[in-house]
Amino acid sequence: MTKKTKLFMTAWSVLVLILVLVNIVIGLGNQSIQAEVTERQQEIAQTIQLEALNRQLVTVLASMAVKTNDAQLKKLLADSGVNVGDSVEAAPQKK
Repeated sequence: MTKKTKLFMTAWSVLVLILVLVNIVIGLGNQSIQAEVTERQQEIAQTIQLEALNRQLVTVLASMAVKTNDAQLKKLLADSGVNVGDSVEAAPQKK
């Protein structure tokens, strides 16, 4: 091998090594982002499950407020955006 060939091969090897290291760093960054996305997806799924429970809870509280004519409970519901009159109105449904 000539001196130029050795120098070229060394430079080529260094370039390949740098590219491998960059690939490793990018791969680790992707893993971190994927873990964050998975965590957010779990939070969204839990929120959806809790939304139905919250609607049921508000409906029960509104029924209770009307049946017992509880002014404090009616005020609490009104402060939370739930209108409780003479009849029970279901919690607003989101689609």
